[in-house]
Formats: sequence, structure tokens, C-alpha cells
Amino acid sequence: MSLLNIFNGINTKEVLRFLPDAVFVVEESTGKVLWVNDKAAVVFEASKDELLATDFDDLVVNGLQLAEQSSYKDVAVIGGAVVNGREFYVELSANLLENQYFVTIRDVTEMTNVLAQAEKTGRLNTDKNLMLTKLTGEFKSPVQSILGFSQALNDGLGGEINEKQRKYVRIINKNAKELLYFMEKFFEFAQVESKLYEKSVKAFDVVELVQSVVRDNEVTIASKKLNVNVNYETLRNHFITSDQNALKIVLHNVFEISLKLTEIGTITIDIFNPPLQDVKEVGLAPDKDATEQSYLMIKISDNGIGLQQAEVDGIFEPYTQLDKANKKNLVRSISLGSAKELVKTLNGAIWLETEVMKGSVFNLIIPTVDGDMPTDE
Repeated sequence: MSLLNIFNGINTKEVLRFLPDAVFVVEESTGKVLWVNDKAAVVFEASKDELLATDFDDLVVNGLQLAEQSSYKDVAVIGGAVVNGREFYVELSANLLENQYFVTIRDVTEMTNVLAQAEKTGRLNTDKNLMLTKLTGEFKSPVQSILGFSQALNDGLGGEINEKQRKYVRIINKNAKELLYFMEKFFEFAQVESKLYEKSVKAFDVVELVQSVVRDNEVTIASKKLNVNVNYETLRNHFITSDQNALKIVLHNVFEISLKLTEIGTITIDIFNPPLQDVKEVGLAPDKDATEQSYLMIKISDNGIGLQQAEVDGIFEPYTQLDKANKKNLVRSISLGSAKELVKTLNGAIWLETEVMKGSVFNLIIPTVDGDMPTDE
């Protein structure tokens, strides 16, 4: 839209004079500056007479070309300018009227620097996680050796040891297990965050997948004498098309946390097709042709100790836990951070409801058909 259309019937240049952005009127054929407002003199640190004696390209690098591009595409463009040896970035918007460009210019140097720094930081974080992922084996091998040899000593494979030595060996073995578990979750998160995870979509039985996650944790379930119920009676179709491996990691991480929070009682896993209204309320956007069968919801509910609000804040964001002393919170957030990132790749949503001494409910909604990736053969 031309700036002049806004001010039809009044003295346009008088209005432009007081706009908060620098305004130029530039001749289309020559690039000569024909008129400027007071703000232009401030931005370019020159008098209005000095600006009128210059070509637009002398003020903005390839200024006339940028004005033509902005006017033709009806979009703002970013360019560079130099004033008294100082380089800065400008956002330029132009409209062509009667062989003259009406150009507004805003100094966006600070914003551009912030964006550039954010891009650099993001790139560094990605490179860091890429390096960590590639070195996963180098980090984990020594810990696995400590775990193996300490277990061998405890089992008497290295000869007899006295009770005091056995106590120390058990401590070493226990700490090695905890360290290895932490490292596995940490490197899992690093891989997901660095975008190294390769999505693989295919059709699979989601009920069987959930049951396999439960079976993988049978030792812990038995040691705590917990009851685990899997309910799927209302589920219309057991088969969905999604990333089976990603969903399994998500369910493993969430189920492990639920197990850690529950010492006695029951954990219930409900699998069903949620109402579309519930899908919309968590920020997902169903297609116009979507039905309730288009989405799958999994709820993992326990009657454990629950979590306090201080523990819930940032629970899916590991970096927010770094200043907290509780190591369990950090490990928990790393697991849930991986889960959240993987759920994003599934185009779904995950959230937690919890109350102290009343238990926790982890909720997961994903589409039953993935439209972004081709199905694996």
C-alpha cells in the first residue's frame, strides 16, 4: 500500500515530516534524493540540505535497487548503510508513485545484532551437541568398565574380598550405575537437540508398543510390587502411522519417572482417541477433515508422591534446572526434555498434571497419521 493513500486529501509531506522513521522521496530513474524528513537527518547524522545533495545509493548500499525490490514485492528489506565511518543495518520499505519512491527507513542494527548473536549461539549449541553425540562411546566406555569390574569383584571373580572391601565395591558399582544412567539420558538429549535424530515413520501396533515398555521395566515393577494396568478398550484402531522408535523413547522416559515417583500402589496407562476439542486446547491444529481417530492420547497416571510446584517449573527444560542443587530434578528434566523434543517431531503435545501426595499424570497426544514423512517400506 502506498503511503500517500493513507493521507489522501491532506498535505502528505507535512505528515511524513513527523513520522518516527526516516522518510526519503527518491527519483526512480536517477536515485537522486528529492525530499527528506527531520528523522532522516537524525538517523544519517547530516543536515537535510546535505542529504538532498546526495544520491540514495550514497546513503544506503544499493539503495535504489533495494527500494525497487521492496516496492515490487511489497515487503520490507534489510540493507546496510554507512554514516561517518559507522556501519549499521536498516529496514527499508518503499512504494513507487509517479516515478518517485517514497521510502521509510528504520535503524535495526541492535535488533540485527541480537538475531545474529542468537543464530551464532544456536549454531554453537548444535555443534557442541553434535560433538558430544559423536563422542558418546568415548565417554561411556570407562564408566561401563568400572561398572563391569566392580560387579566382577563383588561376585568374587577377582578373588575373595573382606566385608569392608565389598561395601566399598558396592558403592562404586552403585555410583557407576547412576552415572551411566545419567550419561545415557544426557547423550540422548544431546542427540535429539542437535537434530541428529533421524525420523522413521511406519505403521505399528501402539498397544503392543506400550506393553513392551511395561515389560522392559518388569524388574523395577516387581521389586516395588506395583500394579500396572494398560487400558485400551475404547481405542478404535491399534495401528497408527508415526515414528515408533521416537514414541518408545518418550514412553520409556515418562514411565521410568512415574515408576520413580511411585513406591506402592498402581500405575495406569490409558490409550484412547481424544475428542478434537481436547486436541485444540493443547495447541494442536487438526485438519478440517480430522476425526477423533486422527489423534491418539496416552495417559500415564500414578498414585505416587507427586511433585511440588518448584519441581514442576521448567520440568521439561533441562537448562532451567542447572542452578538447582537437586540432582534428581536435573536427570528428570533431561529425560523429559528429550521426550518433549521428540514429541515435537511427532507433531504432538506432552504435559504434566501433578499434586503432592496425590500422584502425577503424564499426558501425550500425537496424530495417528504422520503427513510430513513418507511411510517406510
